[in-house]
Order: sequence, then structure tokens, then C-alpha cells
Amino acid sequence: MLIKPPVSINIINGSGKAFFLSRPRRFGKSLFCSTLEAIFEGRRELFGEMAGLPPLAINSLDWEWKKHPVIKLDLNARVFSNGVEALHSTLFRELKKEAGKLGINIDEKDCISQFAGLIEKSCNITGEKTVVIIDEYDKPLLETIDDPQLHDKIRKELKGFYGILKSYDKYLRFVFITGVTKFSHVSVFSDLNQLSDLTLNQSYADICGLTQEELEIVFKPEIEKILEISGKNENEYIDELRNYYNGYRFSEKTLTVYNPFGLLQHFNEDGKFRPYWYETGTPAFLINLISKQKINILNLNNYKISFDSLYKYDIENLDALPVLYQSGYLTISDYDEEREQFILDYPNLEVSSSFAKSLIKQYLQPEAENANSLIVRLPNALLDGDVNEAINVIRQFMACIPYDIIKDTENYFQTVVHLIFTMFGLNCRSEVRIASGRIDTLVETKNYVYCFEFKLNGTAEEALAQIDTREYLLPWQGSGKKLFKAGISFDYEKRNIGEWKTAEI
Repeated sequence: MLIKPPVSINIINGSGKAFFLSRPRRFGKSLFCSTLEAIFEGRRELFGEMAGLPPLAINSLDWEWKKHPVIKLDLNARVFSNGVEALHSTLFRELKKEAGKLGINIDEKDCISQFAGLIEKSCNITGEKTVVIIDEYDKPLLETIDDPQLHDKIRKELKGFYGILKSYDKYLRFVFITGVTKFSHVSVFSDLNQLSDLTLNQSYADICGLTQEELEIVFKPEIEKILEISGKNENEYIDELRNYYNGYRFSEKTLTVYNPFGLLQHFNEDGKFRPYWYETGTPAFLINLISKQKINILNLNNYKISFDSLYKYDIENLDALPVLYQSGYLTISDYDEEREQFILDYPNLEVSSSFAKSLIKQYLQPEAENANSLIVRLPNALLDGDVNEAINVIRQFMACIPYDIIKDTENYFQTVVHLIFTMFGLNCRSEVRIASGRIDTLVETKNYVYCFEFKLNGTAEEALAQIDTREYLLPWQGSGKKLFKAGISFDYEKRNIGEWKTAEI
């Protein structure tokens, strides 16, 4: 993965000295922390030529390469759900490791005193101010979020521990803290008032992750190897990579980046497109939160949220949308400057299709064996322009849903169809607003556009007529694609599609 020292230099050469960065899990935060650690330890030899690129800009900038004592705490690979003792054990272990690295003896009995002693002693012994880097500061909080009592105890412990950074500020040269979330009631934010938050700063939008340009330069050998193995066209393969793994956006700036973990796994697996990042974490908590707050699943890719709310994370009043964004299941798709609002969307095909599968398991609970057998047929039908076969596949899928959980609302049936399309990786949008009205569901492929109108208490003929009367497909005429309309009537007694009518425009 590409390390970005010039960005590091911008941080450490600037006027600030304490920074926070939030990014989703497995997004390169730990590697960036290691980069900062190496810079402050004066390890210049690590920053020569790499990956066929010119010498990194860090060598040409005014950087003293003075060695500082560095305390780097990593709270990621630990289990904290066993109680406060697990937190203490982790902190003691991390502090002991760092003290040993610096050749310092810390004999204080509690971890807060040890942290304070390590900062002060490392500064006094070396004659240089100390650098503190804390990776995944919020892991203990995230892991205990389903246990409010334990969560509150751990929050109080961390408040005292992180509060040392303010009390011992005179010994500190630089502080860098990473995490997935920004807990407002932790002292690192409420007490450390000099902390600069880089999370939504446009200048650091690509501080973690890989841009399109970086992908095509750094991974050129891997790309060429996969093209040779697969026989794919280079432009089509690059587009496929972009659609499946790119799309994360972290500021008003339109720049998007790839999640590096998914890319690395993709290249390690000889170009197989799989949800590698998604499979590393189960979003069961998020799915339950969406259900509890009655979030409209159809509009998950079109929610608007203010700047302040985007990083609201309050355990007493947890809001699903900021959590979905911070966790990487949604990202910024646009910014409304006049209203100062961000518009959220799924970042890419990996996340949208995988998250839809998780939602289907929660909301629809289909028999897995029968549902999985339909995975190939539905996308193939729509890619081939066979809308009637696609509807037949949907009927078979809906027949797998337990009878007693189906609701007698048009929105329920529309949601089922939307999730099915999305789960199979299709470009599907629901409740699409155009000048003449609102389209229930629209699916686009390379060669076709499908407009679906649904009725629960109405006929398929009426649904089809509505598409014509309101000219739903007018914006796509002249696109060069074949246009299909489909009117579908749901039969609640049968818990399935009753009749349907289709036509090509």
C-alpha cells in the first residue's frame, strides 16, 4: 500500500500539534500511525524510492529528522467485552511494551499514573519532547456499545486515561489519535481543546485509502497480471474495480478513494471480486439499529445530514445514519453548500449488495438454499433484456419468505423488490424523483433501463398506465438504451406478485 509522507509532513510541520482522524475499519489508519512513528523516530532510510515512484517528497522538505521518544498505543486487536479488567490489562500491556522500547522503568500501580510517568520520563531522559500516537482509541467503546453499564464504566476509565494528554501537554511534541467514531463524552474531545479534527478536512481527504491515480500506478504489475490471466479489456477491468471497491468520500471535495483492504485481497486472490472488507465485520448491531429506528431502507442512499450530525455519536441517543457513515456502510455522495448538508449513499457495489443481503436476512428471512439458487438468473435476465424472466425470478424469491412476516403494505413489497435487485449487485434506485412524479423502482444496466411501478390495491394495467401518463422514462429517451416498463400488482392473499404487464418503449 502507498504511504503518503508528504501528507505526514504537512501535519508535523504545521502550527498544530494534536490531531484526530476518523476512518472506517481496515482503512489504513494503523499504517499511517506507523508512518508517523517512523518519521519521529528519525528512520529516514525507510523513505527512499518505492514502487517505481520518484523519491518521496519527505526527503526534499525541511525536516530535521531529529529522534523523539514515541509512545504508540494500539487498542485494536483486543477484546474488551469481558469487563473493565480487560481494558486495564490492555493498557498495562501496551504501556509496558512502550516503556521497554524506550528503556524506561514504570512502577506506578495504575495505568493512568503509568501513562503520565512514561510521558514525563521519556521527555526528561531523552531531552526531547514526547510523541504520543493512539491507534483505534475507541475500540473499547465500540465493543461494549450493547452493554450500557459496562460501556459507561469503560468510558469513565478512558476519560481519565486520555485526560493525561492535556495535563502533560508541556512534555508533548505531537499527538495523533485515530478511531472509527467520535465519542463526544470522552475527554480526548471535551478536555483536549487543542485537538484538530482532520476527518472532514478537504486537504486530508485521501490521507488513508487509495485514489484512482495511485491504484493505477502502484498496482500496475498486479493489474497487468490479472489482465493476462482473465483476458479482460483493461478499461473495462478498471471500471469494474472502480465500481466495486472505490467510492469512499470524506469531505466536501469530490475526491473518492478505494478501501485498501478490499483491493489487496482482490489482487491476492487473482482478481476475484468478493466483499472482502464487508466480510471482516458483521453489521448485526447496525441492522438492528435501522430496524429499531424504522429507517426507510429504500432511501438509505439518499439521506441528507448536517455537518454537526455527521459525527454525532451519543450512546444515550444513538442515531443510525451517522453510525452507518462512520462505519463505512454509507459515504458522502454530494454536498449541498446552500443548506450545508451532506447527501449519503452506498460507497460502491461491494457494500450495497452485501448490506442488502444482511437487510434481507433481517427483514425477509428467506430460505437460504432456495434464495441462493436464484442469484445468477436475475441479473442475467436483466442484462439480456428479459424483464418477464426477471419478474418470474422475483416471484420465486418471494415464495421463499415465511408467510407470517409479510406485511400488507405496498411499501413492504416495494422494499422486497428493491433489496432483491440491490443484493444481486444491480444498479437499482427506488422512489426516484423526477419532474413529473416519483418512480417506484428504476434499474439500469449497460444496455437497458427498467421502470417498475407497483400496486397493492390496483391492477398491473393501472400501474403501466401511470408510467405512460407521467412519462417516467422520458429522461432516458435518447440515451441509446432500450427502455422497458413493468406494471406489477401484488396479491396479499398469495403474499406474492399477482399479475404483471410489461412493454418495451
